[in-house]
Amino acid sequence: MRLRLSDGICAPTLAFFTESEDVDTRTLETHLTRIIKAGVAGIVIHSSIGEVEHLTREERNTMIRCAADTIHRECHADFSSHNPPLIAACGTLQLCRDAAESGASHALVLPTSYYASSLDDDEIIIQHFYDIADKSPIPIVIQNPPMMTAGLKPTALTLEALCRIAKHPNVVGVTLEDINLPYTCTIARAAYDLPEGFFVAGSSARYILQHQLFEAKADGSNGSIVELANLAPYTCVRVRDLSCRRKFSEAARLEEDITAADLFGSVKGIVGMKAAIRYWRGYGGVPRKPYAELSPKELEGVENWIGGLNQAETELEAEVHEMGLTG
Repeated sequence: MRLRLSDGICAPTLAFFTESEDVDTRTLETHLTRIIKAGVAGIVIHSSIGEVEHLTREERNTMIRCAADTIHRECHADFSSHNPPLIAACGTLQLCRDAAESGASHALVLPTSYYASSLDDDEIIIQHFYDIADKSPIPIVIQNPPMMTAGLKPTALTLEALCRIAKHPNVVGVTLEDINLPYTCTIARAAYDLPEGFFVAGSSARYILQHQLFEAKADGSNGSIVELANLAPYTCVRVRDLSCRRKFSEAARLEEDITAADLFGSVKGIVGMKAAIRYWRGYGGVPRKPYAELSPKELEGVENWIGGLNQAETELEAEVHEMGLTG
């Protein structure tokens, strides 16, 4: 049976480390608590922003357990009847099993890409996903942005392959490249009749409003998995909420700040996102080597990039907190 993902913003969390480069679950818990309180629809762990290539198998499992415990505790404390799903990025069936045992509800799986030149065949890729979906103890989401698939094809998985994979009862969603998202969603839903409740997500904060404008006219995305939700979860959630309520002008004003900060994240990457969180939130730590902290020169102008977003985020967080106290 399909375990449907809820529409909305999902946050792919960073990984945190101590000065000695050990996994810092205390900071991860603090970080996830703030994101959950912002009202995200889900948490993604071990994605490309999570330094997963630097983690051992046991470290991955430790972080998943920490995230699962944090979600359960926060939702129980708020008397919530719905725990946000915990989606763990996995490259192999064994990691899917590990993730399930550690508390993940879903697995995010990339097309196999190491031998890309030998895999230019839809049937091979389709069978790869079916093999995983057949045996995975938790539902899987396909991760399909071309930059993450070693250039298998101009659009990574072909649309036909994607929709055939989507027919598997243990496949519940896909993340797509934002630029082609409206076109892909329209063709996929109209021509191939994706299963009811199949989750189609974008992957950039600066396209949240665009997705909803498109969705007002056609079957578009169900949400977005956005790295900027690490820094500004309240703002990302609010933009989508305003867009869903057709308050496009208000959403557009917030998205101006999002765009500038999202571009900063695109340019500076993981170390930039950690630096921004440390700059504004007072935690974050350093990346694990060989990543290096940004130099003072590289940090110049950070306030110009994300100052507007930080102000909006601070105001929205205070507003939501006040509503919680008086609601």
